[in-house]
Amino acid sequence: MKVFITILALAIASASGAAVPSDSEKVEQPVNLKDITGRITNGYPAYEGKAPYTVGLGFSGGWWCGGSIIGHNWVLTAEHCTGNADSVTVYFGATWRTNAQYTHRVGRNDFINHHNADIALIRIPHVDFWHMVNKVDLPSYNDRYNDYNGWWAVACGWGGTYDGSPLPDWLQCVDLQVMHNSECRQTYGGHIQDNILCVKTPNGKSTCGGDSGGPLVSHDGNKLIGVTNFGTTSCTSGAPAGFQRVTYHLDWIRDHTGIAYY
Repeated sequence: MKVFITILALAIASASGAAVPSDSEKVEQPVNLKDITGRITNGYPAYEGKAPYTVGLGFSGGWWCGGSIIGHNWVLTAEHCTGNADSVTVYFGATWRTNAQYTHRVGRNDFINHHNADIALIRIPHVDFWHMVNKVDLPSYNDRYNDYNGWWAVACGWGGTYDGSPLPDWLQCVDLQVMHNSECRQTYGGHIQDNILCVKTPNGKSTCGGDSGGPLVSHDGNKLIGVTNFGTTSCTSGAPAGFQRVTYHLDWIRDHTGIAYY
């Protein structure tokens, strides 16, 4: 997906260029779609155990992303987070960003990057599940053609709480409504293909810098339907936020992890 956005200046906190400071997102220029950072603003603090599938990812290059536990040995995140990293520290059960229940550090040999979409897997040592650390289910193959238009979902992460903010200490979540891709194309044009899922961001509610790779989980059924990918330079602009559509990648995830729901 080596295409450039020309209709909007999009912000980046990318692993594919120079390391970006973890506390802010400073590059404001057109960038490769794979390199666009996801960005949570105007959300709410998560109570402990609200999103036990959410992990923090502290990369060796100095950037921060989110991810989702999808199995005892696997985390799903964005490829622009893992792309140029040598290693990552995975923070499990960390409602307070750096105060995890426990951490694991793994190297790039445990990264599986998708070469045509902004999604990646991280192989982790076996983790046991309990109320603070648990997996999130993927959509089933019966739902692979569900576009989720109009559905409500929750995104969680430690990304900026306003434009240019430092990363918050406490996990933030925001409830967002999925929109039709045809409506999202009015902002981003032909870059919105079938692998992308977009959400509305009214009243400044959105993802923000540092949320990249984090989960978008449906209210109905608690399924992981999106991986945080991109938005505009301003987190509070009202422009749609974009995610990798998990249903589009079910075969790829199954082929690499063996995880599938039928």
